[in-house]
Amino acid sequence: MRNDRLIAVQGGSLYTVDEGSGPPIVLLHASIADHRAWDALVPFLVGAGYRVIRYDLRGLGRSATDDVAFSNRADVIAVLDACGVGQAVLVGNSRGGQVAFDTAIEFPDRVAAVIGVAAGLGGFDGGATPLELELFDESERLENADPINPDAVADFDVRFWVDGPGQPTDRVASAIREAVREMDRPQYLPGVVTGRPIVLKPAAVGRLAELVCPVLAVAGGLDPSETAATARHLEANAPNARAVVWGDVAHMIGMEVPERLADAIVEFLAPLLRWS
Repeated sequence: MRNDRLIAVQGGSLYTVDEGSGPPIVLLHASIADHRAWDALVPFLVGAGYRVIRYDLRGLGRSATDDVAFSNRADVIAVLDACGVGQAVLVGNSRGGQVAFDTAIEFPDRVAAVIGVAAGLGGFDGGATPLELELFDESERLENADPINPDAVADFDVRFWVDGPGQPTDRVASAIREAVREMDRPQYLPGVVTGRPIVLKPAAVGRLAELVCPVLAVAGGLDPSETAATARHLEANAPNARAVVWGDVAHMIGMEVPERLADAIVEFLAPLLRWS
């Protein structure tokens, strides 16, 4: 059974979807998306016997925030508390992955494992190709334009993150491209309030010895090169981390190959002790 609700947090509310039963997994989406990015993945995880909780990060999707300072890590814990969950696995895509790693460092007793999906890592610089640097400059120009053009930014984000840098625009199914555009565009509309995230200090990159839970870092070979570099850096420096790079996908792995990702998650979690 699916349970949709708003969870109250300091200065905001988090739109949350709770499905299935069994050991809990929390899904954290990318900054160009919202909880709907996991629509294709959830049935596979629920079918495998997991309780799957996902929510919209502040200022995105159907969540809301005042113009306040807030901690994404504390928001994760607030969702766990509201759902009656003591410890969960965190699965995070892109910025959601960074939030997952940060939360595991700040609240180690609440996180059983982390699966990073094209995940970011606070403070890590994995470099970029000349094409990627050129595209990052284009992104900065679009996002700093006055006035900003939401359609132009969303179109760029789809080309860069969904297709992959330099990839053809028909590589990914049009339904996926349009779904990401629909989720991404609203955050660039006039008057949107996103709040002021409080970053983890010191950054996670210098604290990987504290990331003691099991970690699986999944990256795509068609994604910006820093993503695979992040996964390999985690494997080399976190106590219990493993990296997997799939050469045929880009950033939105859970939308491109949901069944493959679900299989990897289930296989990774199978040897671990059950949590609740």
